[in-house]
Amino acid sequence: MYAIIQTGGKQYKVQVGDIIKIEKLDVEPGTSYVFDNVIAISNDGDFVVGTPTVGGATVDATVMAQEKAKKVIVYKFKAKKGYHKKKGHRQPYTQLKIDGINR
Repeated sequence: MYAIIQTGGKQYKVQVGDIIKIEKLDVEPGTSYVFDNVIAISNDGDFVVGTPTVGGATVDATVMAQEKAKKVIVYKFKAKKGYHKKKGHRQPYTQLKIDGINR
Protein backbone atom coordinates (compact mmCIF):
# COMPACT_ATOMS: atom_id res chain seq x y z
CA MET A 1 0.00 0.00 0.00
CA TYR A 2 1.28 3.44 -0.88
CA ALA A 3 -0.01 7.00 -1.12
CA ILE A 4 0.99 10.13 -2.99
CA ILE A 5 0.94 13.25 -0.80
CA GLN A 6 1.55 16.90 -1.58
CA THR A 7 3.45 19.24 0.72
CA GLY A 8 5.78 22.16 0.20
CA GLY A 9 4.84 22.41 -3.48
CA LYS A 10 6.13 18.89 -4.16
CA GLN A 11 4.61 15.42 -4.37
CA TYR A 12 5.97 12.38 -2.54
CA LYS A 13 5.20 8.66 -2.90
CA VAL A 14 5.16 7.20 0.63
CA GLN A 15 4.70 3.79 2.21
CA VAL A 16 4.40 2.78 5.86
CA GLY A 17 7.87 2.77 7.43
CA ASP A 18 9.46 5.17 4.91
CA ILE A 19 11.72 7.97 6.13
CA ILE A 20 11.41 11.07 3.94
CA LYS A 21 12.90 14.57 3.90
CA ILE A 22 10.46 17.36 3.02
CA GLU A 23 10.41 21.15 3.06
CA LYS A 24 10.60 22.48 6.61
CA LEU A 25 7.46 22.23 8.75
CA ASP A 26 7.01 24.26 11.92
CA VAL A 27 6.67 21.29 14.33
CA GLU A 28 8.83 19.93 17.13
CA PRO A 29 10.77 16.65 16.79
CA GLY A 30 8.97 13.70 18.36
CA THR A 31 5.46 14.98 17.62
CA SER A 32 3.03 13.47 15.14
CA TYR A 33 1.84 15.18 11.96
CA VAL A 34 -1.13 14.36 9.72
CA PHE A 35 -1.12 14.99 5.97
CA ASP A 36 -4.65 15.47 4.66
CA ASN A 37 -3.61 16.54 1.15
CA VAL A 38 -3.54 12.99 -0.29
CA ILE A 39 -3.61 12.94 -4.10
CA ALA A 40 -3.80 9.18 -4.69
CA ILE A 41 -3.88 5.87 -2.81
CA SER A 42 -3.00 2.39 -4.08
CA ASN A 43 -4.00 -0.72 -2.12
CA ASP A 44 -3.39 -4.17 -3.67
CA GLY A 45 -4.25 -3.16 -7.24
CA ASP A 46 -7.06 -0.79 -6.21
CA PHE A 47 -5.88 2.69 -7.28
CA VAL A 48 -7.91 5.73 -6.22
CA VAL A 49 -7.11 9.18 -7.62
CA GLY A 50 -8.62 12.25 -6.00
CA THR A 51 -10.16 15.24 -7.72
CA PRO A 52 -7.97 17.03 -6.57
CA THR A 53 -7.59 15.07 -3.30
CA VAL A 54 -8.96 11.78 -1.98
CA GLY A 55 -11.77 12.62 0.45
CA GLY A 56 -11.21 11.44 4.02
CA ALA A 57 -7.74 10.04 3.31
CA THR A 58 -4.86 10.92 5.64
CA VAL A 59 -1.24 9.95 6.13
CA ASP A 60 0.14 9.86 9.68
CA ALA A 61 3.81 10.65 10.29
CA THR A 62 6.19 11.25 13.18
CA VAL A 63 8.70 14.11 13.05
CA MET A 64 12.19 12.69 13.60
CA ALA A 65 14.39 15.78 13.12
CA GLN A 66 14.63 19.37 11.96
CA GLU A 67 17.94 19.71 10.11
CA LYS A 68 19.79 21.50 7.33
CA ALA A 69 21.02 19.94 4.08
CA LYS A 70 24.62 20.04 2.89
CA LYS A 71 25.95 23.43 1.84
CA VAL A 72 25.48 24.43 -1.79
CA ILE A 73 28.09 26.89 -3.11
CA VAL A 74 26.95 29.55 -5.58
CA TYR A 75 29.90 31.16 -7.38
CA LYS A 76 29.47 34.02 -9.85
CA PHE A 77 32.36 35.03 -12.09
CA LYS A 78 32.86 37.30 -15.08
CA ALA A 79 36.02 36.88 -17.13
CA LYS A 80 38.44 39.81 -17.46
CA LYS A 81 36.32 42.07 -15.22
CA GLY A 82 37.65 41.21 -11.75
CA TYR A 83 34.14 40.25 -10.65
CA HIS A 84 33.44 37.23 -8.50
CA LYS A 85 31.05 36.44 -5.67
CA LYS A 86 30.90 33.35 -3.51
CA LYS A 87 27.80 32.52 -1.54
CA GLY A 88 26.69 29.42 0.35
CA HIS A 89 23.23 28.15 1.21
CA ARG A 90 21.92 25.38 3.49
CA GLN A 91 18.28 24.44 2.92
CA PRO A 92 16.34 23.50 6.08
CA TYR A 93 14.24 20.32 5.97
CA THR A 94 12.09 18.12 8.17
CA GLN A 95 12.75 14.40 8.43
CA LEU A 96 9.62 12.27 8.88
CA LYS A 97 8.80 8.61 9.43
CA ILE A 98 5.50 7.45 7.88
CA ASP A 99 3.40 5.61 10.48
CA GLY A 100 0.14 4.90 8.67
CA ILE A 101 -2.05 5.46 5.65
CA ASN A 102 -5.75 5.86 6.41
CA ARG A 103 -8.61 5.82 3.96
